[in-house]
Amino acid sequence: MTEMPNDTLAVDRPPVRPRGFSRPFWEATREKRLLLQYDPVAERYQFFPRPVSIYTGRRNLEWREVSGRGSVFSYTLARRGRGPFRGSEPYLVATVTLDQGVNVVANLVHVAADAVEIGMRVRPVWAPLPDGFHLLMFEPAAEPTA
Repeated sequence: MTEMPNDTLAVDRPPVRPRGFSRPFWEATREKRLLLQYDPVAERYQFFPRPVSIYTGRRNLEWREVSGRGSVFSYTLARRGRGPFRGSEPYLVATVTLDQGVNVVANLVHVAADAVEIGMRVRPVWAPLPDGFHLLMFEPAAEPTA
């Protein structure tokens, strides 16, 4: 039997309060664009936004736009929700490894629970927030699994 989880797109979420170092990330979401921090010394991306590089401890981070495409690394079907998710169960939460090598934890939407598999290719979906920002989620991409 195919269980279709709730997509959590309609869950009421509180407004975002960006910090100075995360503002570029959140401002880009207004246009449904994904920016990641890049450390030019380590030549690596990092996520979530931080004031310094997790690789070198330096403040020389650059913002680079990426596609948001990646592969499911891990996932779970949440059957008990807390806070704003209570009443929206079941819903999928996935750890997605973006093509740039960083992991992002987000809701997985528009897919039946038994259709999800490790390695499944995904693309970004943007859930609108009340303040004009958007929240990153993922849905299956029309690409073969890795």
